[in-house]
Amino acid sequence: MKMRTDTIIVPLRELRFDFVRSSGPGGQNVNKVNSKAVLRWDVVASSALPEGVRARFMARFSNRMDSHGELLISSDRFREQRRNVDDCIDKLRSMLLEVARPPKVRKPSRPGRAARERRLARKRAVAEKKRRRTRVSRHGDD
Repeated sequence: MKMRTDTIIVPLRELRFDFVRSSGPGGQNVNKVNSKAVLRWDVVASSALPEGVRARFMARFSNRMDSHGELLISSDRFREQRRNVDDCIDKLRSMLLEVARPPKVRKPSRPGRAARERRLARKRAVAEKKRRRTRVSRHGDD
């Protein structure tokens, strides 16, 4: 079984789930049942990620990773363990989709002629305003 995005297929054997008591909904039963799912995935050792995607993933989601390069995702939205597992997998899928495509390379551009003229006109207006603030001296008072 595999978790799949458009181009990246993560084998489920690379994902590890731990279950703990949830702080979410559940009433009195919440104190007895381990329904919160915590997904752990070793991003560094994963064979599913191309190097570029791995680098972007680790840069983008470094705050969700421990010092060993293991990603932690938790879910306690639901009362059932299975739904929380599915929610963790959905979160991972959306994270992978976010970094799957390399970002567009920005092509440096220059301002157009009209933009340069507007900038210079604003500069002239400010200079004129400051020039009018100066005190006019009368002859003989110097």
